[in-house]
Amino acid sequence: MELGLVGLGKMGGNMRERIRRAGHTVIGYDRNPDLADVNSLKELVDGLKGPRVVWVMVPAGEATQATIDELGELLSPGDVVVDGGNSRWTDDEKHSEELRAKGIGFVDCGVSGGVWGLENGYALMYGGSTEDVAKVQPIFDALKPEGDFGSVHAGKVGAGHFAKMVHNGIEYAMMQAYAEGWELLEAVDSVTDVREVFRSWQEGTVIRSWLLDLAVNALDDDEHLEKLRGFAADSGEGRWTVEAAIDNAVPLPAITASLFARFASRQDDSPQMKMIAALRNQFGGHAVENAKK
Repeated sequence: MELGLVGLGKMGGNMRERIRRAGHTVIGYDRNPDLADVNSLKELVDGLKGPRVVWVMVPAGEATQATIDELGELLSPGDVVVDGGNSRWTDDEKHSEELRAKGIGFVDCGVSGGVWGLENGYALMYGGSTEDVAKVQPIFDALKPEGDFGSVHAGKVGAGHFAKMVHNGIEYAMMQAYAEGWELLEAVDSVTDVREVFRSWQEGTVIRSWLLDLAVNALDDDEHLEKLRGFAADSGEGRWTVEAAIDNAVPLPAITASLFARFASRQDDSPQMKMIAALRNQFGGHAVENAKK
C-alpha cells in the first residue's frame, strides 16, 4: 500500500525504511529538506492515491496539533490520519472529533522500539474503529516484530496511547530498580566486579530482560558510568501515568517513586540516574549529559 509519513527523525526515518523493506511505498515529509521526499504536506497528500493514510511522527503537543490541523484541510473523506507520536490520550479524542467532522478517520498508535526498531521491529499499540484500523493494518504488519506478538488493537480512540503511556510507566519503575541495585552493588567493598554481576544475571534469572542487556552494554562502554552526569529527563508519560492513576484511584507506588527519583536527579549528581541516563541512551538514543570535570 501507499503511506504518507510526516516526521523523519530517529524513529520516523527508520520506520520509513522498515516499511519500504516490506514492499510498501512511503512518501516522507520532514521540515529538514535533507530527509524529506517532498517539499510540503500538500505535495505529500497529492502524491498519494485515495483512500489515503498519513502517519504523523512529530513531537506531541503543538507540533502534532498543527500537523493534524493542516492535514484536515488537505485530506478527503475516507482518508485516515495515524498519530504515532507520544501524544496524551486525551488529545487523541480531540483530534478524532476534529477529523471526524470532516469525514476523516483517526487512529492513535503507541510505538515502542527506539533506535533498535528498524531491525527488531516496533511494538505497536493502536486505538480506533475497526474500519479505520483495517486501512492501516498492512503498515502495522510491516512495522511489528516477527512472530505472533508485538502489536495489539487496544480499543477505541485513545487506547493506543494510553497503553503506551502505561508501558512507559512500567519502564520507569524497571529502570529505577536496576539503577538502585547497581548503586548498592557499587557501594560495598565485598563486590569487586559489579559489571560482571549484572552480566551473570542475563541468563537463568527471573530479572533477565532487554533492559538488563542494555545495562550491560552501557557498563561495557563505561564500567562505572563515570563519564555521565547523574541526570535523567522525563518524557512526560511517567507524569501522565501517575495522573491517570490518581484519577482512577489506582495505587502505583513503584512507578510514582521512579518518577520522583527523576526529579531528584535534577538537584544532585545522582549515581542511580547515571544508570537511568545510560539505559535511555542505549534503547532510545536519548541524549546524555557528560560528567563535569
